[in-house]
Amino acid sequence: MDLTRHVDELQRQLSAAAAAGGDEARELAGRLTAPLDAAARLVLLEALSAAAGEISAELAPGSVDVRLRGGDPEFVVAVPETAAPAAVPATVPAASAPAVSPAAVETEAGATTRTTLRLPDHLKTRAELAAAREGVSVNTWLVRAVAAALEQPTGRPEQQGPPGKPGSTRLTGWVR
Repeated sequence: MDLTRHVDELQRQLSAAAAAGGDEARELAGRLTAPLDAAARLVLLEALSAAAGEISAELAPGSVDVRLRGGDPEFVVAVPETAAPAAVPATVPAASAPAVSPAAVETEAGATTRTTLRLPDHLKTRAELAAAREGVSVNTWLVRAVAAALEQPTGRPEQQGPPGKPGSTRLTGWVR
């Protein structure tokens, strides 16, 4: 989406309003249009992001995101897989897919919660590539990866048992 048309219209309206104020107002409006360009773009981006958030709330578990590509906003719509199943390419290596079955994650999920995750650019790129290889959205790929990571044993007990029982991490006694 090109914001230039909207920013130019705002500048045109500012100039028209300043014309009513005489030469001094027109001159001031001319000096303000360049600095207002960046501010107007930022305000429009904030409005688009807020709108995408409201739409996402209505589309849950689907979502709409606003991304910047070359300074221009772009809408990305994520449709839940239950509404539009994605075709998984036959060339996906088995090692790239998490060990948890997608159906298990989706049926256990129930209600969903929106979470902001900040990834370094190199990880985001790798996650996008992995999701594309599997033919799923990045969100779905991340949900599956988290579910798979939680299913793997960590090598340490999650809860401490009573002393002397197998799996206990609690020690008692005297030290000299």
